[in-house]
Amino acid sequence: MRDAGRSIFPIEKEKPPERERDSPGELKARALRHLARREHSRDELRRKLSPYAESPEVLEGTLDWLVSTNRLTNQRFAEARAHWMARKYGAARIRHDLKSKGIDDELVARVSTDGELERARAILKRKYRDHGMTREERARRARFLQSRGFSYDTIYQAVRIEDDE
Repeated sequence: MRDAGRSIFPIEKEKPPERERDSPGELKARALRHLARREHSRDELRRKLSPYAESPEVLEGTLDWLVSTNRLTNQRFAEARAHWMARKYGAARIRHDLKSKGIDDELVARVSTDGELERARAILKRKYRDHGMTREERARRARFLQSRGFSYDTIYQAVRIEDDE
């Protein structure tokens, strides 16, 4: 039961307790634990480690050490991320995601559109098992592929090929 004088919507949020800052060695260990789980971009890892760093200089030193020992590379992250996202998304969506993660335009431009038509057809086949291809159904499938970041040409071909089957 609720207290009579207490609101369920607190006026002030309670502040989380202040964290102890990690020493440089602990910060390196924390960074390596993050990298052991999956690849990270430099910006992403900086964002995750900044609450724990004693100072921005210690954080940058740790990130520089990770880059110099080849444990942190944006290229490897971009390749892994693009490969993982290619199962569900088109090239435009993958490029947008990589840019949002702080990847250079040079690496983003390397995302290939090879096999995009086959990926779009496979996604449609998984999502829509029936072949009811009315005009409204084709439009629905085209909107679905568009939301996944596929190009207009790819969408047109994928929906047309599926319509022919």
